[in-house]
Amino acid sequence: MPLHVPPAPAPALRSVLAALGSPTAVREARTPSLRAAQGPTTPELPLPVHVWDRISEQGLSATRLAGWRFLIRCGDRAVAAADTMLTPDGWTFSHFFEGPYVASTERALQQAEALQLPYQARLLSVPGLYMLTLWLHGDTSGDGTEGHPAATDLLVPLAPAPPGIPAHRPFRVAELLPVLTQRVTPLPLLGPTALGSPAA
Repeated sequence: MPLHVPPAPAPALRSVLAALGSPTAVREARTPSLRAAQGPTTPELPLPVHVWDRISEQGLSATRLAGWRFLIRCGDRAVAAADTMLTPDGWTFSHFFEGPYVASTERALQQAEALQLPYQARLLSVPGLYMLTLWLHGDTSGDGTEGHPAATDLLVPLAPAPPGIPAHRPFRVAELLPVLTQRVTPLPLLGPTALGSPAA
């Protein structure tokens, strides 16, 4: 069964197409590979970008939708990505970017396709760890904008991943959650009572 990629909002796609068609937007983007692209560029594989602000082993908080990301393909590879954001007037283009996450996202999607399992593809950002993952959600019927990571969902850390967390290894949420919880939980500050009171 192929990987399910939810359809992006039409205004988001239109805004990216308009930006790609604007020489000014492409020229001003900090994306040398996009400016140097030979041949037509097309936005593909739209992924909803969710942010996981609060992580707790006691209960998974719902994620919040931060935007939609499109891979910009030229020829046989993605040369950049485009982010869109929701404004009071609707979805609009935000910016182009390039870097390791572009190739890593493309690789992770290929890995997910090879699993031949019914998952919906999303991106999940964990700001507290500077971590981005491909989130393979078990509910393929949703529109991609709501929900929270289920224990049986898969998370594929993208490269560069935080130290000690291997990139491109699929983890079940239940397996990775304790590691993430430990990483984002601040250590308690040691006060005088913890260190012991000075002798009288």
